[in-house]
Amino acid sequence: MKALVICSGGLDSVTLAYKVAKEGTLASLLSFDYGQRHRKELDFAAKCANQLNVPHTIIDLSNVGAQLTGSALTDDIDIPDGHYAEDSMKVTVVPNRNAIMMTIAFGLATSQKVDTVALAVHGGDHFIYPDCRPEFIESFAVMQNHALQGLNDDSSVSGNIELYAPYLRLDKTEIARDSAKYDVPVNETWSCYKGLDTHCGRCGTCVERREAFHLADIQDPTEYADTEYWQNIISNQRLGEQS
Repeated sequence: MKALVICSGGLDSVTLAYKVAKEGTLASLLSFDYGQRHRKELDFAAKCANQLNVPHTIIDLSNVGAQLTGSALTDDIDIPDGHYAEDSMKVTVVPNRNAIMMTIAFGLATSQKVDTVALAVHGGDHFIYPDCRPEFIESFAVMQNHALQGLNDDSSVSGNIELYAPYLRLDKTEIARDSAKYDVPVNETWSCYKGLDTHCGRCGTCVERREAFHLADIQDPTEYADTEYWQNIISNQRLGEQS
């Protein structure tokens, strides 16, 4: 496997980059600026590329993102607090975000002559994001096979590219375990949707991140502004499931 990894700078994609670097060949990292309010994550993607000594490309999609209105990640809409799987988190959906990014990633992969595009979508994303679900990811891979069919006849590009999504049917707990397995510098990744000085500890991605390390029984070195909120949310969720 010689892979281009789509890397946001978050725990999931940085862990995937380290996994690919260990198990295959990490060719490059690809990030996107789509006008996200937490674009500071791109600095963490750059750190990852520097740590792993690979090229890092940032594609400017800010004009596109500005047209994909209605998301709390790009509009002036409050980021909801609470558990990642709550209905309220659907306000963070950016329509077709993964579809757009993956299409560009496959285009770059042909030029870089790599055989794999790697994506860190995971099972916890399915509830909220349609373009993170297995049906979409698997269908997209088939579509790309058709889109690039025959390009191997031209030695200047590569058309035989696989889509690698190892966490597609796993939850974030497995990613937390892999972060320890591959010695990922967790405190140099960014998940929080609010983009403040530190992780807020209250938004869905912070709660999910904190819970994942707890379930994996691994110390989370991340600094959170609110260190207790996640426990109350998880406890309330479990009480609701039991009632």
